[in-house]
Amino acid sequence: MIDVVKKPNKPSRQQVYTLLVQIGRKAGDGLPKGATGAALMCFASGVDEAEAVRETVALLKQADTAPLDVTGYGTVTERTVEGQEIGDDERDLMQRALDENSVIVAQVTPFYE
Repeated sequence: MIDVVKKPNKPSRQQVYTLLVQIGRKAGDGLPKGATGAALMCFASGVDEAEAVRETVALLKQADTAPLDVTGYGTVTERTVEGQEIGDDERDLMQRALDENSVIVAQVTPFYE
């Protein structure tokens, strides 16, 4: 008989980062007619902000968008320390990103010239 020893679950090192991604136009991107691009507010999980950015950009490229620039606003803790108010809806989306180890696009704001 083989004894199976289970390792105790380590707490996840994942955190959720708030990212603002600017995208350009690309065929099939789903942006409204006449838009020149868009800003996407995203919540992305990662062990650090660099991983969250890489995962977000990779996902957006798979979704036929053209990411141009990413600005990181930190974790919920960092944002709170800076005095930012974070509503319950936003916190729920952040928790979902953490639970699912995913990227959540919370808001899309198209740009027009």
